[in-house]
Amino acid sequence: MHLAVCLKQVPDATEVKIDPKTNTLVREGVPAIINPYDLHALEEAVALKEKYGGKVTVITMGPPMAVESLKKAVSYGADEAILLSDRAFAGSDTLATSYILAQAIKKVNEKEQVDIILCGKQAIDGDTAQVGPGIAARLGVPQLTFVMKVDAVDQETGEIQVQRKLEAVREVVRAKLPTLLTVEKSINTIRYASLPNLIRGAGYEVKVWGKGDLDLDETQLGLKGSPTKVSRIFAPPQRPGGEVIEGPPEVAVKNLVDKLITRDIIANC
Repeated sequence: MHLAVCLKQVPDATEVKIDPKTNTLVREGVPAIINPYDLHALEEAVALKEKYGGKVTVITMGPPMAVESLKKAVSYGADEAILLSDRAFAGSDTLATSYILAQAIKKVNEKEQVDIILCGKQAIDGDTAQVGPGIAARLGVPQLTFVMKVDAVDQETGEIQVQRKLEAVREVVRAKLPTLLTVEKSINTIRYASLPNLIRGAGYEVKVWGKGDLDLDETQLGLKGSPTKVSRIFAPPQRPGGEVIEGPPEVAVKNLVDKLITRDIIANC
């Protein structure tokens, strides 16, 4: 069984700041990490490989420095890693990104068919949850989103059964392979990398594919292929401090109700 994991390198959300003068993200000196949801996708892919056999290929699109994230993915148990990096890809929104990733998976399929594609449910920098479904739509494969558990993969019938996280219930779904999953953090617990894998990851030579290595329509790349435009980024205003109502509970409740009535927040019945 061949599993492909789409990873994204993102700025560490705990370190991100906004320049108050320019209202833009301050990226200088901010460490880059693998998107946390994508790490859970990778862990699930490695677990499925261990259970059913096969291999795991990780793919990311980004600048040359994203090689480090792919080496880390290899240290977690991935077998192969591919970086999609080209100046023509710069500025791609989720529509263009899903197109480039889908074309890369098509190229991987030429050598060995991918049975399951795994993505995190969303990236912590954009929070759109659009790239995974976009890849599935472009490849014409079923998409199983918000997956919190993979129950089984039946390689004889070519089917997978998963549990999806909905608002109040779990939904059990079966789909034909190949398929794409977007996963929740609750799907698993990420293990520490083993020493042999750490050594392999440190020395691994990541494959780099550019525009010329893929069958691409240039009108669907980068800014040219991205209908989404970000006009500005700004920090939300600070909330004013709240009001504390002192006194015994019965007095505090009465004073609170009086204030709410006075401000027309609730009606005086």
